[in-house]
Amino acid sequence: MRILVIEDEARLAGFVQQGLGQAGHVADVADNGATGLEMAAALPYDVILLDLMLPGQNGLDVLRNLREFGLATPVIIVSALSGTEHVIRGLDAGAVDYLRKPFAFEELLARLRTVQRQAHAPAGTTVLRLANLELDLVHRRVTRAGQVLSLTNREFALLELLLRSPNRVVTKTRIAEKVWEVDFDMGSNVIEVHISQLRRKLDRAFPDLPPLLETVVGHGYRLHDPAAAR
Repeated sequence: MRILVIEDEARLAGFVQQGLGQAGHVADVADNGATGLEMAAALPYDVILLDLMLPGQNGLDVLRNLREFGLATPVIIVSALSGTEHVIRGLDAGAVDYLRKPFAFEELLARLRTVQRQAHAPAGTTVLRLANLELDLVHRRVTRAGQVLSLTNREFALLELLLRSPNRVVTKTRIAEKVWEVDFDMGSNVIEVHISQLRRKLDRAFPDLPPLLETVVGHGYRLHDPAAAR
């Protein structure tokens, strides 16, 4: 997922950003409420982690403004304000969850997985499939023809994005927005390199099976079910 962390405590923000990256997510950081609101309005985030005690504009105001702007991005409040009244106020303002500081990072990841299941997969779906390819969102496991594929976190995120648009072209711009950082250099060949690595594991490792990953020259990439073309 692409996650916005709105947190003014630099050390905590850095720790969370690094941990999310290691878990396969892409995280951006805003150190005040106003900047966080601008970033949330400008970029397509999957989840926002929001502190309440922020300079410039407090977390509840940020949350209310997000909803007034029509942005439905799921928000998890992460705050040292642990009283029941603060939790109720945050949830009533539109947050989907409330995590009290200090917290165990594994708990944060578990809550993010819950949001991911609810917000991104079709209702009740935690496994994405195309032909004989399966991607398990909960266990972060990928198989083709029953054989487990060993993917890096970035390859997993890239494959997930392609699987969410089966038989449809996903542009390089969309891949950059959803899988890489805000300041991604569109002139680099990083996406092509990762596509090549994913194709090696997904298709070239199965020479007796029809390829699934296609390059649509001048447009982007797609996962194609060979049976769909018959």
